[in-house]
Amino acid sequence: MTRKFITSSPEETILLGRKIGSRLRGGDIIAFRGGLGAGKTTMTRGIALGMGLKDEVSSPTFALVNEYCGALKLCHFDMYRISGALDLESTGFFDYLSDGCVAAVEWSENIADELPDGCIIIEFSRIEGDSREITLIGDERFDF
Repeated sequence: MTRKFITSSPEETILLGRKIGSRLRGGDIIAFRGGLGAGKTTMTRGIALGMGLKDEVSSPTFALVNEYCGALKLCHFDMYRISGALDLESTGFFDYLSDGCVAAVEWSENIADELPDGCIIIEFSRIEGDSREITLIGDERFDF
């Protein structure tokens, strides 16, 4: 199932993220696609809120992964500097996935060959200013 959304502000992107986050289950992998400043971390803030997490979500650019714990753990990855399976292994990525967390993966394009089938794909395209076209490719849980 593919759905397209238009958001006109960071707040609207967060609201969409909340809807998505409220429908996630352990083991879900969200593969974000989009350039710098596209809204990936903003969307992750909303996803965390939708999952009931109270932490302040920030970009994992320098840490590579940020963990947010609640009833369901969210692991937020930045794969910008990861270029393949060897680099990916050093991040502990596969260990996190076996932990049953929800994984939100920025720059998933860089590890596309390593992602399992069934990922939830969220693509961002800038329209102008703060407006974004957000395409969600997932299952019937996201038919809202």
